[in-house]
Amino acid sequence: MEAEVVRTEMVLPTSLPFKRIQMSDKYPKGQSRARYWKHLKQLLQAESFSPDQPNYINIESPPSVYPSKKFCDITGFEAPYVDPRTKLRYANPEVFKRIRMLPDEYVQRYLSLRNAAVVLR
Repeated sequence: MEAEVVRTEMVLPTSLPFKRIQMSDKYPKGQSRARYWKHLKQLLQAESFSPDQPNYINIESPPSVYPSKKFCDITGFEAPYVDPRTKLRYANPEVFKRIRMLPDEYVQRYLSLRNAAVVLR
C-alpha cells in the first residue's frame, strides 16, 4: 500500500490562490512600479487655476471666518482671561499676579505693542 503512494506524483498549480503574488511575478524585469514624485510647480501646472483665486503661489486669501485667537501679552501663550483693570490678557494665575505688580507705564507699553489704545485711569 505504501509503495503505491510513493509512486504517484502530486501535481500542484504554479500559484496557489490563497498566496500573495510576488512583485517579481506581477511586474517583470524592467517594468517595475515606481513612485513618481511631483514638485509644486508640476502640480500647479497640472491644475487649471485662475490668478484671481487663492492658491499656493498667491497668498492673498479672504479673511478667516473663525475668530482670531487671543494671546497672553506677557508669555505669548493662548490667553482665555483679561485683567479688567489693565485690559492685559493673561494665560494663568501666576501671570495675573505679575500683571498686577507692573507699573502703569509698563502696562501702557504692553498695550501699545498690541495696538490697543487703552488709557488707564
